[in-house]
Amino acid sequence: MSAEGEEQSAAHDSKCIFCRIANYPDSDAELLHSDDSLVCFKDIRPGAPHHYLVVPKTHVGNCKTLSKDHVQLVTNMVEVGKSVLQKNNVTDLEDTRFGFHWPPFCSIGHLHLHVLAPASQLGFLSRMIYRINSYWFITADQLIERLQANTDAK
Repeated sequence: MSAEGEEQSAAHDSKCIFCRIANYPDSDAELLHSDDSLVCFKDIRPGAPHHYLVVPKTHVGNCKTLSKDHVQLVTNMVEVGKSVLQKNNVTDLEDTRFGFHWPPFCSIGHLHLHVLAPASQLGFLSRMIYRINSYWFITADQLIERLQANTDAK
C-alpha cells in the first residue's frame, strides 16, 4: 500500500456512514458543499425546512473528543453551514440553530454539525431534540467557548 493509501485509510473509517458519504462520490447523498476538508448534505430526518449536516472528510470523533486545536474546524463547519443556507435562499441567519448532539446522545460517532433553519419552524419533537441548554445538544458557539476555555470538552 502506498503512503498516500495508508494515510487515507487512517483518516477514514470504512464502517462510518459519514466517512463513506464524505469521501466516496458514489454515495446516495447529494453533496450541497464539498471542499478539501468538509462536506454538507441534507439530513435524512429533517427537523426543519432546511436541515443540513456538515461533516469533516477525515474521521473525527464526537464533540467530547475535541480540544482547543479543533476550534478552527468547528468555526469552519459553521461557516459552511451558513454558506449553504444562503445558497438555499435562507436570508434570516438569526432564525437558525447550529449545534451538536452531546454524548451519549449521538446516533453516529463522527462529528457532525446540525444546521437548522428557520429555527422558529421546528416542530414539537425537533424543539426537544435540538433544544438549547439541554443535556443532549450543544450549540456551536457553546462548544467553541468550551474548547477555548479548556484543553478538552470533557
